[in-house]
Formats: sequence, C-alpha cells, structure tokens
Amino acid sequence: MALEEFKARISLLLEEMVNQPEDQHEIQEQLREKLQEMRAMGLPLPADLVALEKRLDDDFYAAGT
Repeated sequence: MALEEFKARISLLLEEMVNQPEDQHEIQEQLREKLQEMRAMGLPLPADLVALEKRLDDDFYAAGT
C-alpha cells in the first residue's frame, strides 16, 4: 500500500472519529493498526499522527486507572 493510500485511509478514520463518536474506541484501534502497518513497511509516520497516537494511548491508560 502506498503512503498516499495510507494517508487517505487515516484521514477517513479521523473523520469517522468526529462524525461517529459512539464508535470512537473501534476507530482508534483501526488507526493504531494503520500506523503499525506503516511502521512494518518502513514508511515515514507523520509527526502529528504519532502525537495523536500517544495522546490516545495516554487517554486510554488514564481511563483504565
């Protein structure tokens, strides 16, 4: 999968997070999967998405305590 296709899919996931907040957890998992796929392929990760991933992880762990 090309970098541009990853970016397009991630963009759609971010739109879904806004438009379907009731599905936010599932969408977050899909976003993490896409970022993992990009890492596995050695593609560059946009800094803003890495920051978003960290924030989502922080929020997840904070909610669990």
